[in-house]
Amino acid sequence: MRDTFFYSRLAEDEFPQGSIIDISRGGKVLIISDLHMGTGTRDDLLYNGEMLICVLEEYYFKNGWILVLNGDIEELFKFPMDFIREKWANLYRVFNLFEEAGRLYKIAGNHDEQLLLKKPESYPYQIHSVVKIDTGTIPAYVYHGHQLSEVYKRFSTLMRVVIRYILTPFGIRNISDSRSPHKRFHIEKKAYALSLENDCLSIIGHTHRPLFESLGRFDYIKFEIERLCHDYPSCAGEDKLRIENEVTTLREELGKLKRSERRDVLRQSLYGDELPVPCLFNSGCVLGKKGFTAIEITNEDIALVYWFTEGKNKKFVTRGGYKIDALTGKPYQRAVLNHNKLDYILARIKLLGRNRHG
Repeated sequence: MRDTFFYSRLAEDEFPQGSIIDISRGGKVLIISDLHMGTGTRDDLLYNGEMLICVLEEYYFKNGWILVLNGDIEELFKFPMDFIREKWANLYRVFNLFEEAGRLYKIAGNHDEQLLLKKPESYPYQIHSVVKIDTGTIPAYVYHGHQLSEVYKRFSTLMRVVIRYILTPFGIRNISDSRSPHKRFHIEKKAYALSLENDCLSIIGHTHRPLFESLGRFDYIKFEIERLCHDYPSCAGEDKLRIENEVTTLREELGKLKRSERRDVLRQSLYGDELPVPCLFNSGCVLGKKGFTAIEITNEDIALVYWFTEGKNKKFVTRGGYKIDALTGKPYQRAVLNHNKLDYILARIKLLGRNRHG
């Protein structure tokens, strides 16, 4: 990680101790990003705000999880901090619970980078540019990802002014990396190369696109369909019918993704013509209209999870055979979309990533 932002190949005592989460002997970390908290007017968090508050407090805080907020938490491009804090006072109350327990880490993104550059005295949380998770198996670096874009490095101040004082007052949606397939691909490809070079996991946000083991939803579905087709001949009865239904559902989802992305981008790959090295992850965002995604990591496992309101989820979740848990006494449910053991991921990184970085 050659950029000064990433603290590449530094000795342990050189990495800021306040930016290290040690779960090598136990512990659970939740990573969410891109809340874009506003003031209630054209506020991107309105869809999932109530669910997020409940899930963080009732599921993650009460069960001892560490919370990492990976950038673009406040929408400071558009709104003043005081107004945001007033609107989302109940969410800050939950953040405070984690902070008081020593279980909150807040990372700056491009939309709230002002807090890293000049944090107001009244702002209660320490701001990080990167957080390292020591799993005891493989190091995981959590950073927002916008630092990999030359545009944001050079023109962040200008973009903030244009968005707040020109686009927002007229209700014009700003163009961001999350809405451009080409920009998303550029950011993800650089993060992937960075992880290969440093033999580590990168967990980013910024592009709003969930990634697990370097695979986006489009690539993952193709691999999953192939796996199901491979299992189909040896199955019988209900198992055969289940696979038929799952493949039908996944093909429908694949069709939707094809329509939402440009074809030339879909033909590209983060890893060229090589096998994918499972070193890049993305927690997605909290802005989906039917739920939100997050990354969970322990000293043994990593998972991509999806929270949704019962009866309002995307069809592929309930029809795709995913493990689903209900939050007791609440209408919210958690689906595990992807899951793997860290030692297996490390083995694949060592075998597949060997000699692929200089």
